[in-house]
Amino acid sequence: MSNTNNGHLLQRLLDTIENDILPLTTAGVAAGNKIFGAALLRKSDYSTLLAETNNELENPLWHGEMHTLKRYYEMPAEDRPDPAELIFLTTHEPCSLCLSAITWTGFDNFYYFFSHEDSRDAFAIPHDLKILKAVFNVEPGQYQKENEFWTSHNIRKLAASAADDTVSAQITRIGQRYELLSAGYQSGKDNNGIPLN
Repeated sequence: MSNTNNGHLLQRLLDTIENDILPLTTAGVAAGNKIFGAALLRKSDYSTLLAETNNELENPLWHGEMHTLKRYYEMPAEDRPDPAELIFLTTHEPCSLCLSAITWTGFDNFYYFFSHEDSRDAFAIPHDLKILKAVFNVEPGQYQKENEFWTSHNIRKLAASAADDTVSAQITRIGQRYELLSAGYQSGKDNNGIPLN
């Protein structure tokens, strides 16, 4: 893929987070859900097929990625592109549940904005790393980020290599929005009834 295509993809990933996922997540957090969201983009033109957010108030399995997959499989089969034709975008590095779901549904990639460590340290949601360690004996960052099923991509690392001021400003803006959402979630999480809040 050329640098021009890489730059266009990076811009589309960031725009999708900012313009499609964040508004949904803002409403979701106001209702009491966590700050995680996801979207599916077409590889052919990087257009957004579907964007969703966490809906754990309805079902604790409806993480951002899981809820996106639920909505994807609710699409009529004739309107639903094959996973091989899609880019899986997630705001936060997927937990073990979501990693497995992405694998089982046949996606060959995912791109994430915040890491597991960010979820733990910046957003006070440590469950991803705790489960990986307690259940699978995997240390932070030690799962295979490229394997026979998929390749994962850290969006902020891709952006760092782009050295673009506009992209840097957008990354900062997105990060600030998530800080505010996190504060809102943390202030009300004790009353939301989500098992691992």
